[in-house]
Amino acid sequence: MLDLVERPRRGRKNPVVRAFSRETWLAPQHFILPLFIHDGDADVAIGAMPGQSRLGHDGLLREVEGALGEGIGAVVLFPKELEAHKTPGGEASHDDDGLVQRSIRRLKGRFPDLVIVTDVALDPYNSLGHDGIVRGGRILNDESVEVLCRQAVSQARAGADIVSPSDMMDGRVGAIREALDDAGFVDVSILSYTAKYASAFYGPFREALDSAPRDLGDVPKDKKTYQMDPANAREALRELELDEAEGADMVMVKPAGPYLDVICRMREATNLPIAAYQVSGEYAMLKAASANGWLDERKVVLESLLGIRRAGADVILTYYARQAARWLRDGGLD
Repeated sequence: MLDLVERPRRGRKNPVVRAFSRETWLAPQHFILPLFIHDGDADVAIGAMPGQSRLGHDGLLREVEGALGEGIGAVVLFPKELEAHKTPGGEASHDDDGLVQRSIRRLKGRFPDLVIVTDVALDPYNSLGHDGIVRGGRILNDESVEVLCRQAVSQARAGADIVSPSDMMDGRVGAIREALDDAGFVDVSILSYTAKYASAFYGPFREALDSAPRDLGDVPKDKKTYQMDPANAREALRELELDEAEGADMVMVKPAGPYLDVICRMREATNLPIAAYQVSGEYAMLKAASANGWLDERKVVLESLLGIRRAGADVILTYYARQAARWLRDGGLD
């Protein structure tokens, strides 16, 4: 027999004892469910994201009703716009009768307690597929921010609870805060994509919305002039400092899994709530490996979400939100 004073395994001997010292917990209240929507009646399956669809009018209501029943109180809407609605200036983004605005009103009419988060960016509406206005081969910052402000106010007018600028234009958080306040929407929160990386993990999402940058002439073929360099972590703290000063209510790291170190650094630097986005590529990899029998889907998904929480995220945007809520209800990780 070893002469040991400390035996850490005594704290792991059964589920009840393990729960005494569990440092991180995971529950449906930690999830925001991303939803793809389109202007049609039928749901349209997304090939690169098994189990996910562009939701039609009735499908959106059914999906939200199911999420609420599973304890998920918040959704974020991403529109697949018709090509005919896309312009270089992204004018459809602030149409009060646009797809997102109508969807917000429909959801609030049916589920008044639902928290609706909206995406503030021009890529679904921009005929060139960028998050800002393109001119002379450049993505214009200040001119884009003006349109983003109109978009945020239009979404707030429709009933959005939280607007979430994902564009990564400089100064947009402060400008949106001022625009919302001037329009009387002082209670609408801003969840800023503070550290959004120029990641290769977004591919399935761009298929879902047909929003990839167009390969045309002098138009930039990627988003590296405004999204962050994956090599950088300190830069995220600079963006965090600016967003806090401009009035962000919450901040986000995107993607989540490959950037746990960034989530951790931001957690140490701010008292604001931190969101992390488990993006489409992360979802697709887990789905593919599970479908091939290489991984236990339930176990790896819950472990990945727990890891994001452990790194410091208060909220997780995940396409697995509904499944994870059911798995947690049925026993969680133990």
